[in-house]
Amino acid sequence: MTFSQWLIFLLVVQVIHFAGTYKLYQRAGRKAWEALVPVYNAVVLMKIINRPKWWVVLLFLPVINLAMIPIVWVETIRSFGKNSMKDTYLGVLTLGFYIYYVNYATDAAYIPNRSLKPTTAIGEWTNSILFAVVAATFVHMYIMQPFVIPSSSLEKSLLVGDFLFVSKFHYGARVPMTTIAAPFVHDTLPVVGSKSYVFDDDYEKRETSFWNSFQLPYLRLPGFQKIKNNDIVVFNQPADTLKDMNNFHPDRNYYKPIDKKTNLVKRCVGIAGDTLEIKNGYVFINGKQTQLPERAKPQYGFYVDTDNQQIPLGALKERYGFREGGSYKNGYYLTLTDEEAARLKEHPLVKSVEKQLVLDGVKGEVFPYIDSLQWNRDNYGPIYIPEEGATIDITKANLPFYKRIITEYEHNNLTTAGNDIFINGKKATTYTFKQNYYWMMGDNRHNSLDARMWGYVPFDHVVGKPVFIFMSFEKNAQGFDKIRWDRLFTTVGGSGKPVSYFWYAVVIGVLIYIGSKYYKKKKA
Repeated sequence: MTFSQWLIFLLVVQVIHFAGTYKLYQRAGRKAWEALVPVYNAVVLMKIINRPKWWVVLLFLPVINLAMIPIVWVETIRSFGKNSMKDTYLGVLTLGFYIYYVNYATDAAYIPNRSLKPTTAIGEWTNSILFAVVAATFVHMYIMQPFVIPSSSLEKSLLVGDFLFVSKFHYGARVPMTTIAAPFVHDTLPVVGSKSYVFDDDYEKRETSFWNSFQLPYLRLPGFQKIKNNDIVVFNQPADTLKDMNNFHPDRNYYKPIDKKTNLVKRCVGIAGDTLEIKNGYVFINGKQTQLPERAKPQYGFYVDTDNQQIPLGALKERYGFREGGSYKNGYYLTLTDEEAARLKEHPLVKSVEKQLVLDGVKGEVFPYIDSLQWNRDNYGPIYIPEEGATIDITKANLPFYKRIITEYEHNNLTTAGNDIFINGKKATTYTFKQNYYWMMGDNRHNSLDARMWGYVPFDHVVGKPVFIFMSFEKNAQGFDKIRWDRLFTTVGGSGKPVSYFWYAVVIGVLIYIGSKYYKKKKA
C-alpha cells in the first residue's frame, strides 16, 4: 500500500471500531465521540479494560499487533461481564465482531473494578503464554535476535555452529514490512516447510495482489551507531529473488519482501562513499590496503605440494589451525591464512605452498558481469560504493553497475533507447542515490558467496550487528565435546582473543535465582 492507502485503511478501521463500541464507551462513563478519535480511542479503551497505556504502542507494532488485537477483543467483552469460554471463542473467531453483538443486542453492564486474574488454570496458562509470545516477539524484532552461523565464509571470526545474539538497535531496528507473518521464524515454518508469511511472490502480481497490499513501507528506528569499515553485519541477501542462486545475471525471477529474504552474515569491507579495489586477494579502500581487526583472519585457497607424501590431515589441522581441506593431485588443497601457509612451508614433507589466486586480467563471473572489465574474485575494481545524496553521471557503459539500484532497490522504471536512458519516462544523464550502500565480503575469500557475485547491499536490507556468541557446537565431535566451551558467552567484536564470560553468567544466574526465591519467601 501507499501512504495514502494506509491512511484510508486506518480511517476505515477507526469507523468500524466506533460503530461497534461507542455504546460500550458510554456504559463505561465515557463520551461516544471518544471511540472515534484515532489513537486517543485506544488510550481510553485501555482505561476501560483496566490495562496499562503502553499496550497502545503494542497495538501499532506490526506482527506484535496480530497477537495483541485479539487479546484486546477478549478484554473488552470481559469488561462487560462476558467471561465464559463461549464468549472468548466468539470474540476471537468472529474477528472481534462479537463486540457488535455486546454493543447493540445486550444490556451488559460495565464492570469497573473487575479482577484481571484468570478464574481457571487453563486461562492462567493461556494468559502467560500469550504475553510471553508478545514480549519475546518484541525483543526478537526490535532489540535482539538469535542467529546461527550456517556457512564458513567468516571462519576464524565466526565458526559454523556458532549461535549469536544480533543487536537490532545498534544500527536502528527496522520495522517489519511483512505484517502478516508467524513470530520467531524467518521465511519458513519448521516441520511443514511452507512460507511463514502471507505474500504473493509472483512478480507480475506484486502490486495488485490483495495480500501484498498489507506490506508496510520501509521504516527504521534511530540507531546509535553507523556501519563502519570491517564491521560484521547481518543483512538480507539482495539477490534472494533469483531461483538459481548460481546464476546472478537475471534481474529478477520472482518477488520476495525485503525482510523475508535470506539472512546472511559478512564483513562490511566497504561503506557508502568508498572506492573499493581487490589486488591479488587483498582489499584496498580509497587506495589504501585494509587493516583488519586482530580477530579477523582472512583465508585463501592454497595448494600444498607434498610430492605424493601422505600427511594426516587431522594432524595438520591440529598443528596449523586450518579447518577446510582435502587431498588433491600430488598434495592437498587447503584453506589457510597467510600465517598458517608460512608455517606449513616449514614442514619437512612439504615441497611448496602456493596461493590459488586468479591472475589480474583473467575474466571471472563477478558483478557487474561486464566481460571487457576482465575482473575476477582476486583482482577486482576499482568500484564506487554509492552514498545517499551522491549524484553520478549514468551512461550505457556504466549502467550495469547501477541498474539494479535504480530499479530494484530504489523503485524506479528504467528503459533505454539507443544510447539514451529514461528513468520514470524522462531522459536521464545523472542519478542521485536515495540511500547508502555497502560492500559485504566473507573472510574466507575463496569460499564465500558475497558482494563480488551480487553487488551492493542497500541499507534497507541491513538487519543488525552480531554482538555475542551464547552457544557454539562442533558438529563432528561427540558428547560434551560437541560444545566449544571456550566460545560460550564471548563477544563478537573487541580487541585481543575472545574471552568467555560463561562462568560469570552462571554465577549471576544462580544469584538471581537465590534472590527471587528469597523475595518470594519473604513476600509470602
